[in-house]
Amino acid sequence: MLKKIAYITLFALSLTSCNDALDDINKNPNATETPLAPYLLTGSLKQGADLYWGSDNNFNSSLLFVQHWAKIQYTEPDRYDVSNTSFTSLWNTGYATLITDLNTIINFPAEQANSNYKGIALTLRSWTFLLLTDAYGSIPYKEAGKKITPAYNTQKEVYTGLLEDLKQAQSLLSSANGAVTGDLAYKGDIARWKKLVNSLRLRIALRISDKEPALAKQAAIDATSDAGGLISNNDETFKFTYTSSPQQNPASAWFETRDDFRISKTLVDKLNELSDPRLPVYAQLPSDVTVGKYVGGANGLSNSDANSQGFAKTSKPGTYFLTSTSPAVIASYSETLFNVAEAVARGYISGNAEQLYKDAITASFNQFGITNTTTISNYLNQATVKYDAANYAKSIGTQKWIAFYGQGLDAFVEWRRLDYPVLTAGPATVLDGKIPSRFFYPGTEQSLNGTSYQAAVSAQGKDLLTTKLWFDAK
Repeated sequence: MLKKIAYITLFALSLTSCNDALDDINKNPNATETPLAPYLLTGSLKQGADLYWGSDNNFNSSLLFVQHWAKIQYTEPDRYDVSNTSFTSLWNTGYATLITDLNTIINFPAEQANSNYKGIALTLRSWTFLLLTDAYGSIPYKEAGKKITPAYNTQKEVYTGLLEDLKQAQSLLSSANGAVTGDLAYKGDIARWKKLVNSLRLRIALRISDKEPALAKQAAIDATSDAGGLISNNDETFKFTYTSSPQQNPASAWFETRDDFRISKTLVDKLNELSDPRLPVYAQLPSDVTVGKYVGGANGLSNSDANSQGFAKTSKPGTYFLTSTSPAVIASYSETLFNVAEAVARGYISGNAEQLYKDAITASFNQFGITNTTTISNYLNQATVKYDAANYAKSIGTQKWIAFYGQGLDAFVEWRRLDYPVLTAGPATVLDGKIPSRFFYPGTEQSLNGTSYQAAVSAQGKDLLTTKLWFDAK
């Protein structure tokens, strides 16, 4: 018996020794034992920009919904003929990559990440959750990253929670709290991060304004009165600037091998109506030189009808958006000014809404390289552009829609919230004349987190493209 026990013990020790040896063999001698905050920050900024500006969430979905771009072939997404596998990347990358890596920075001990890293990570995590709830509605928030099958929080809970998270982020950020490297957006300039935090707080305040006006007012006051300030010029716009291939702008990479998008006829018609000088920035002239003018593609056509518009006779999106180094703008000075104008118009804060509206349009012009004061003045003085205090939603909504060109996810949420401009679904769309109001949840949620998914759908409404979200249900 003792001999048998000895053999078993020796065998167990041998297995342990083998496992230790295999562990040593499988270690990468060039890898760090723990990830470094600068590398995680750099990766999160790049992944976030790709997610926001890439095909699945931008030009193959939300840019089509708001009729900034149109499909000239493979038109299924432009007809809303999609499934619950069509919108998985925002969910999967948002949770598995961005939120996971940003939580790692937030949970680092102080010797691995100073409070500025943590404040930046909390800001970026808040932005990621904001994208998710804006697109899907109820989402895992409080239990995300903590449980395998996290419960969903309502959109109201997410928005109000993010306002608190951003307050905390603001408290963590200080120029006295240590240097930050790996920051490809603001180059470690903490003052600019503090301005972004407040600008996001103001963005969320307006998201909840039709449902929780008292809370929205206080959030707007807090954001605009904070000592950190707001984004206050185009140099402070929050963006990710790409380099050459393979670290290139996603739209640039797409157009290197494919040719299935055009600027939307809806947008071209509006820009022509307003004699808007951004049109040559937003679009290219058709390759057929005999056309001689900008021609948009119609949205929501069958493949054959879309093709028949002519590849050479319609306008691609402008080269400004299709170069390798085209920036992924995420929070602009123009948007911030529009948001301040709306906060004034709603009576949340004091100010001159009309002048702020004009300043916002001017900021958008400047963002796209249009600086001639006469050109800008002539545009602003048109009756069709002048601010309408009696219908601020129409004035701000229409101009914000134009200024958001290329930023599909935020253009989509603001179009739903402000209800301007009035858009019409294309003739071959499949939602009975309606335009989507949200993204489908990924199909994997039904199988992997079914109980939480069913509870969310029961409370929010059916998992359909046409189900209106909490912020949008006026």
